[in-house]
Amino acid sequence: MARLKTISDFKSALKGGGARPNLFEVELTLPDGISWDGDIFKYLCKAAALPASTIASIDVPFRGRTFKVAGDRTIDVWTVTIINDEDFKLRTAFEEWTQLIAKLDNNLGATQPESYMKTATVYQLGRGADINSTTNAGSDSSILAAYKFIDIFPTSVSDIALSYESSDTIEEFTVEFQVQSYEIISGTTAAKA
Repeated sequence: MARLKTISDFKSALKGGGARPNLFEVELTLPDGISWDGDIFKYLCKAAALPASTIASIDVPFRGRTFKVAGDRTIDVWTVTIINDEDFKLRTAFEEWTQLIAKLDNNLGATQPESYMKTATVYQLGRGADINSTTNAGSDSSILAAYKFIDIFPTSVSDIALSYESSDTIEEFTVEFQVQSYEIISGTTAAKA
């Protein structure tokens, strides 16, 4: 017979008080020739996500029954939300990246994937030490896990709505990336290089 669980049992099971969705950092590289300030991006990247993927199910009919087998994995679009400041450097950089892929005036662009595909890493941070910590000891951990997105490129830079009625707010925009693959890094191996 199962023992009734208590709040003390729950407290013991919840390591470090639980991971917090607002403790994260994103590192992103852009193609050569695009003016980019990765340090500013770390501050102004307001939202991101840990990766999502789906393994499809293939139905195989057999004598009136359906046998399910694992199909191919697909990786969802990865979206980041960025706060826009008055120099527009980050938005301009993403617009230049999409121009590299397909120019606005004639739709010509880079033909070699390695010239426009880059990497990004999302770090899930703990509530303890600074970002450069390499320990992973409960709440003393800085980096709880990391996910490296491989061969990404932007397919959408969202609009920025302008309105006389918008006051007491700061502009932001989203960028959607296609992702070829990702690597899961956890524990002390997640320490930043």
